[in-house]
Amino acid sequence: MLKFYFNGSPNPTKVALFLEEAGLPYEAIPVDTRKGQQFAPAFLAINPNGKVPAIVDGDVTVFDSNAILLYLAEKTGKFLPSPAARGELLSWLMFIATGVGPFSGQAVHFRHLAPEKVAYAHNRYQYEAERHYAILDQRLATRRYLVGDTYTIVDMAAWGWARMVPYMLGGEEVWAKLPNIKRLLDEINARPAAARAQGLKDKHTFKAEMDAEARSHMFKHLARNFA
Repeated sequence: MLKFYFNGSPNPTKVALFLEEAGLPYEAIPVDTRKGQQFAPAFLAINPNGKVPAIVDGDVTVFDSNAILLYLAEKTGKFLPSPAARGELLSWLMFIATGVGPFSGQAVHFRHLAPEKVAYAHNRYQYEAERHYAILDQRLATRRYLVGDTYTIVDMAAWGWARMVPYMLGGEEVWAKLPNIKRLLDEINARPAAARAQGLKDKHTFKAEMDAEARSHMFKHLARNFA
């Protein structure tokens, strides 16, 4: 059975969505990053980058959420557009992987988690996150889904982070600027698989406190004496 290493953050949750949508049997293995479990030797053997998600599918190991989505979609033949749209699929999937995800994560970090307020960093990452979501919203203004005419892994990849937009960008009022993303988000949220994917984290106990121990594992750069 496929082993799925996860926590409740956006990237693992979008992989959970695919697993639930596709009806693939899997063993969910929690990795508590606030306890430093991502740096255990056994996990680093699976993902040397020490991040979730990762999967072990028989003899195949895949890490990075977007790589996992592509691997599973190609393996099962599910949630892919027509072959003619493969270029679009790769382009938008990588747009989310290299732009939406990283800028979203940094926007959350500097808004909510940085131990000191850095105005320049906050402004930069808020701007870039907003810019990337605006591109997605414009794309969705003339189509129901991001690629092709059907629901695909690109929509799943966007959904993982789009659920965090109000927390990331300052409140529910942000949806007035991103109505088309909100429309897609609501559609996916209404799917039973989305409820199961989001509920997966509640079946396991993860450390809730962002205390000194958690910061030492999550933000290792704080230990550097950088000058």
